[in-house]
Amino acid sequence: MFVKLVILFTIVPLIELSLLIELGQRFGLLATITVVISTGLLGAALARKEGFGVITRIQTELSSGQIPADSLSDAALVLAGALLLLTPGLITDAIGLALLVPLSRAFCKAYLKRYLRTKIDTGEIQANYRVEE
Repeated sequence: MFVKLVILFTIVPLIELSLLIELGQRFGLLATITVVISTGLLGAALARKEGFGVITRIQTELSSGQIPADSLSDAALVLAGALLLLTPGLITDAIGLALLVPLSRAFCKAYLKRYLRTKIDTGEIQANYRVEE
């Protein structure tokens, strides 16, 4: 786990920085700044739209007596996408935007479900819950 955190907090930012430097050298400072600002604005607008959509779905499901499990996982992925867009860089922006787009978010959600199901089945993750009626 420590190695994964080291990679996450040191190597990924270094790769992001090198990509921004390369982009700046190839296309210029103004183009690089424009790309970074544009992805931020696009991401903020998309995060707002998708976030409100997910909240509306959660409220609708709760008011009809359903458990909004799928919508809650969508909400978590939208939040993760929005947080990734806050970090400067092209890779994190691309991943963040992918988490905000419903089609790519559905693929990510399906992968996470399979991953978590495998971890639960092997006992690496224990799920203890109680349903009260």
